[in-house]
Amino acid sequence: MSAKTSNIVLKTANLSIGYRKKKEVQIVASEIDMEIKEGELIAVIGINGAGKSTLLKTLSGINHIIEGEVFISNNKLSKTDPSELAKKISLVLTEQTLSKNLSVIELVALGRQPYTNWIGRLTKNDLKKIMHAIQLVNIEEIKDKKCHELSDGQFQKVLIARALAQDTSLIILDEPTTHLDLYHKAYVLKLLQQLSRETNKAILFASHEINLALQLCDKLLILKDKKAIFGKPSDLISSEAFNDLFPSHLIYFDKESSSFKIK
Repeated sequence: MSAKTSNIVLKTANLSIGYRKKKEVQIVASEIDMEIKEGELIAVIGINGAGKSTLLKTLSGINHIIEGEVFISNNKLSKTDPSELAKKISLVLTEQTLSKNLSVIELVALGRQPYTNWIGRLTKNDLKKIMHAIQLVNIEEIKDKKCHELSDGQFQKVLIARALAQDTSLIILDEPTTHLDLYHKAYVLKLLQQLSRETNKAILFASHEINLALQLCDKLLILKDKKAIFGKPSDLISSEAFNDLFPSHLIYFDKESSSFKIK
């Protein structure tokens, strides 16, 4: 990380996430306080049902905030127009309804939608952004292929390129390594780390790959017991924040190797 002061891209203040059903409110997690700066790679981790996807959808404006505030570049998320939000946040969801009959370059070009005119005409600047995104994730050789011809790993890179083409200060990804083997899980997360450094964009992702996240991320947000713990991996390890994340009869956190192991 650069020694210079980085700008805060996203901040939460006493945030509670969950769902409203008529007059009932179901809280999934509360007291979420974090700051994400330019060029940082942040992982959201927790057991199934801890609220990882709910948090990402709340931060991106899909779900309503239950309590507290979310600030995007010092502006309240609740007061930000959706068309402006699309220029600040790129979102990559695990199960997105996208036509795989599109070519790679056509899918990446969809990232420019917030900037195109009403007929969707791409300018020279749009084309430049699209090609730069394709180069950043190294998919020039497959740019003319149809997306249904790609492996899961290749398709995930295309989705990342589309998010880069959108040219936002924050990229949010929900479990970007789903369906990938161990090599490609590591490859994609290492790519995200590289992109955060090269582009100075903040990248936030939810993941079950905790051991990889501990090695690659600047900070982690742990969701457990309906609360959140935020900090650098080294600080979280020192405070024993991982010790009771999973039932201890099967999995334990080994402080020496900074990783989870099976008993």
